[in-house]
Amino acid sequence: MSTRRDFLKLSLGAAAAALPGLHASGALAAPAPRVLRIGNQKGALSLLKGRGSLEQRLAPLGVSVTWTEFNAGPVQLEALNVGSIDFGDVGDAPPIFAQAAGAPLAYVAATLPRPRSEAVIVPGNSPLRDVADLKGKRVAFNRASNVHFFLVQLLRKHGLDYGDIRPVFLSPPDARAAFENGSIDAWVIWDPFYAAAQATLGARLLADATAVDGNRGFYFSSQNYARQNPDVLRIVVDEIAKTDEWGKTHRAEYAAELAKLWGLPAPIVQQAIDRTEFGTVTITKPILGEQQKIADTFHDLGLVPTRVDVLQAAAPGLV
Repeated sequence: MSTRRDFLKLSLGAAAAALPGLHASGALAAPAPRVLRIGNQKGALSLLKGRGSLEQRLAPLGVSVTWTEFNAGPVQLEALNVGSIDFGDVGDAPPIFAQAAGAPLAYVAATLPRPRSEAVIVPGNSPLRDVADLKGKRVAFNRASNVHFFLVQLLRKHGLDYGDIRPVFLSPPDARAAFENGSIDAWVIWDPFYAAAQATLGARLLADATAVDGNRGFYFSSQNYARQNPDVLRIVVDEIAKTDEWGKTHRAEYAAELAKLWGLPAPIVQQAIDRTEFGTVTITKPILGEQQKIADTFHDLGLVPTRVDVLQAAAPGLV
């Protein structure tokens, strides 16, 4: 009789162990707490953080939120690669290099195209009047960045090759100094550096990215987190979209908040915001196709050692 009782206990224990959340006593265990670790730059995600609405919406799901601020997209993607964050925001170029390096990247959402937010600028008294005039000139830009791709596409559109210019690889602060002292002929840059150069250096627009490059921003996660937490990511994207919609109809207030974050004069930020297209969209195959063009261009330029298949970084469930 005792043998039968012992066998029954063992059988019940094995069954309980096979059921998630069920103790041997038969009681349901509390679900493990979930967390969303966000890595943000000083931008839209920072505004969302200040509102606290994301935490309120995720609380009923038992999800807590942590925030870590980064100064650049590549650093965020490295944090994703080593498992330190679950979500972040970035421009269009850094994900290409992160995927090439083996990061478990998953594209989750994107901004609308923002072509007027990046441009080729020249000094106000420059003799350059057209993109074709860049031939043989010293053009500064951030290597392997969004404007690197934009410049290549712009040159092609105007009948020039990348080899027709004299590239000068400079970070935005160094490029601004070179622009100011006249050691470069043109500067390819994005907002708010672009707006600041117009306001304080008298920079003149030669061409922006309209009809050349979409210049989207992206929101990313890891493949594992996206697979295991689609409900969390849907809420995050929805809250970002709400912040975007507010910014679209409250541009002055949006600019004022960013001016505080960036430490820039409000009129400069306002100029940048006035040419910003607001809107958040889910990832589609055509959007990843835009990224594929960037990846292929960088591979052709020798910036990416191997060909990147951007579709492999689609979040699980992309149709």
